[in-house]
Amino acid sequence: MAAGLLAGAGLVILGTVFVILPSVVVDHDLAGASVAAQERLKAVNDVRTTLVQVVGGLVVLFGAYATWRQLRVSQDGLRATQEGYVTDRFSRAVDQLGSDKLDVRIGGLHALWRIAEQSARDREAIISIQAAYLRTHLPWPPAGPESPAADVPINDIAPLETRAADAQVALTALGVLCRHREQPWVNLSITDLRRADCDGLWFPEVNFDRACMEAAGLYHANLTQASLVSVNLRHADLTTAILRRARCILADLRAAKLVETDLRDADFTETDLREANLRKADANGAVFHRADLRMADLRGTDLSTANLVEAHLTGALASEHTRWPAGFDHTAAGVVDTDDPGPEPSPLLQPPGITRQAPPLRSTP
Repeated sequence: MAAGLLAGAGLVILGTVFVILPSVVVDHDLAGASVAAQERLKAVNDVRTTLVQVVGGLVVLFGAYATWRQLRVSQDGLRATQEGYVTDRFSRAVDQLGSDKLDVRIGGLHALWRIAEQSARDREAIISIQAAYLRTHLPWPPAGPESPAADVPINDIAPLETRAADAQVALTALGVLCRHREQPWVNLSITDLRRADCDGLWFPEVNFDRACMEAAGLYHANLTQASLVSVNLRHADLTTAILRRARCILADLRAAKLVETDLRDADFTETDLREANLRKADANGAVFHRADLRMADLRGTDLSTANLVEAHLTGALASEHTRWPAGFDHTAAGVVDTDDPGPEPSPLLQPPGITRQAPPLRSTP
C-alpha cells in the first residue's frame, strides 16, 4: 500500500515537472507577449529537454553516492572481519606461548611475528610480548634445571638457537621488528643471552642492563643509544656493529671483538675492556673515563676526540694509524707501538661468532 502511494506521488511529481512546469516557465518568460504556437511549443520542449538533463544528472549523482555509500559499508564490514580474524590469530598465538611443547611455542612466536609485520597497530604489543617472553624464559642468573649454570665455562654452553630455540626466534623477531617500532624503550635487562645470534639485528634504545651476552654474535648489529650498563659482553663479536651513543657503563667487554665498530659518543665509563679488539674502530667522542684498556688492541683506532681521563692503557697495542687526543702521551700511559695489521679479513670467511671457541682470558677476573 505504501509503495503504491509512493509510486503515485512520484508520477504526480514527474507529471508536474515535465508537463505543467515547462509551460509555466515559458509563459513567465514571455510575459504575455504573443508568439506563434509552433515557437511556443519549441520553447516548451527546450525547457523539457533541460529538465530531463537536470533530472538525469541528479539520478547519476544519486547513483554515485549510493554506490560510494555501499562501498564504504562493504569496506567497513571487510575491515571488521579482518580485525576479528587478526584478533583471533593473535589470541591463538599468545595461547601457544604457554604450551609445554617447543614446536608449538615456536609456531606461536612466528605467528606473532607475522601479525606484527601485517598489522602496524599490533606491532608494539607484540614487541612487548616478545621482550617479556625473553625476560621470563631466560632470566639472569639462570633459573631452572634446563638452563646452564652461571659459572659454566662459555665454551661448554651451546648456542642459544640450540639450547633454547624458541628464545632465539623471539630475539630474532624482536631485532627485526625493532627497526620500525614507535615506543622508545624495549626492556631486555637481566636476561641470559649467552651465545645468542644477533647478527645484523636492530636493537636501538633497547635496555640490556645487567644481561649476560657472553660470546654473543652481534656482527653488524645496531645498538644505537642502547643501555648496556653492567652487561657481560665478554668474547662477544661486535665487528662493524653500531654502538653510537650507547651507555656501556661498568660493563665487562673483556676480549670482545669491536673491529671497525662505530663507538662514537658511547660511554664506557669504568668499563673493563682488557684484551678487547678495537682495531680501526671509530671512537670519536667516546668516554673511556677510568675504563680498563690494558692489553687492548687499538691499532688503527680513532680516539682523536675521545675522553681517556684516568683510563688504564698499560700493554695496549697501537700503530702509526692510531689517532690519539691532542696532547695525549700514549707512551707514558704504557701503550706499546707495533706494526699495523693491515686490512681486516672478510667476515664471510670467519666462523660464526656463536660457535667459535673463546680463548682463555689473560687478564685476571
